[in-house]
Amino acid sequence: MSETRCLVIDDQPLVRLGLRHLLNRGYEVEETGNGEDALQLLTDVGDFDIAIVDMRVQGGGNPGSLSGAGTIRALLKAQPGLGIVALGDRPERHLAREAIAAGATAYVAKSSAPGHLSRAVEAASEAETFIDPATPTGRRGGGRTLTKRQREILQMFADGQSTARVAKRLGLSGETIKTHVKQILTRLEARDRAHAVAIGLRNSLID
Repeated sequence: MSETRCLVIDDQPLVRLGLRHLLNRGYEVEETGNGEDALQLLTDVGDFDIAIVDMRVQGGGNPGSLSGAGTIRALLKAQPGLGIVALGDRPERHLAREAIAAGATAYVAKSSAPGHLSRAVEAASEAETFIDPATPTGRRGGGRTLTKRQREILQMFADGQSTARVAKRLGLSGETIKTHVKQILTRLEARDRAHAVAIGLRNSLID
């Protein structure tokens, strides 16, 4: 069995079973129905490489129970660097923004093809950004602007491409891409690349 460990958090047993089936060949999978139990698993079982978090998870039923976004934030606080894939019922733009803002690096819908989940998990494991390609785009515009090249690079990051892959596809050096990234972060007043993607989505600068 692979040493790569994945924690699945979804309050629907059939969904958890389906995710376990999809991941079983490549990951050691643990599952739970809410954020509180997920945090307990981190304590009892130890660190995980990836967590898949249902954005609609309802928590343990107690006052102050963790929401999907709250679960993401709590997991990252307990284990910084954990790769997070947020899971939505449908490819909803506002859920993708909420997930990325909470700290996830990938968002995929339950209604999407299984291959999209695989791409999302791979992206999260490398701390890369992936947004389900079926997620609707908004109207172009917004108060923040990027150059055509900067939008192109940010879009590639949103699609799950690494810095090396972006450089290769555009025929540029890695250092040039890093310079563009710095300029993107400055223009968008973003903390990091994932935050820049969230801002880009919110302002319809990228799809």
